[in-house]
Amino acid sequence: MTTELIEQLHGGVLTLTLNRPERLNALTPSMTDALLAALRRAAIDAQVRAVLLTGAGRGFCAGGDVQAMAASEGAEATLEARTHQLREHMECARLLHEMPKPTLAVVRGACAGAGLSLALACDLVVAGSTLKMTSAFAKVGLSGDFGSTYFLTQLLGPRARAFALLSPVVQADEALRLGLVTQVVPDEALDDEGQRLARQLASGPTLTLGHIKANLNVAEQGATLAQALDHEAIRHIRCAMTEDHLEAARAFMDKRTPVFHNR
Repeated sequence: MTTELIEQLHGGVLTLTLNRPERLNALTPSMTDALLAALRRAAIDAQVRAVLLTGAGRGFCAGGDVQAMAASEGAEATLEARTHQLREHMECARLLHEMPKPTLAVVRGACAGAGLSLALACDLVVAGSTLKMTSAFAKVGLSGDFGSTYFLTQLLGPRARAFALLSPVVQADEALRLGLVTQVVPDEALDDEGQRLARQLASGPTLTLGHIKANLNVAEQGATLAQALDHEAIRHIRCAMTEDHLEAARAFMDKRTPVFHNR
């Protein structure tokens, strides 16, 4: 396990910490390889019921480490080879967005470029008061990666163009107003609040939460109402046939809190 990414599993919550605080957790190829491998394992590991992504130190992630990535690619790397490597790394964003269990980003300080994309790929984003979000790509002569244009368009609509082309720096309260983050808390309370919310998600009916995510993803990808209803119908019945649903029904009748077992 690389020290550039710290993995901790406790109580169903897999905490993934980007760990290059001296570089504001800027992504290197090896760091992104480790993150991708961890997310692929998490997606199929029944012990993982929620994923929390955060960064060590005073920032979440300043984006890609351009110097490290250029050095790893080498002068002889072809367009095809470089494109293939980047596309492989960008699976991190898809896994965070589509894996059948909840994902949560806990962000403070710098959240830029690919770091912004990774945060927005998560289902929920809890921000500290020092958060500074920006696309940043245009300012370094890049067009954007890790789903940047997809997530910004989904969240901001027509305003995504100004955000991407001008790269304004958005503070925590403005990010909340725009819908880029779920909630804002003081930095000193951020880690505790993130873990509390992750534990709440991990103790829920994981299979059901996965079906809810799938329904939402179908809707945001432009499904018609009829298509959305078709997807909802089959997933609703699948949930109704789970032990977790039966437990929830019994708990409701018994006036107690249900205990879900992800089956």
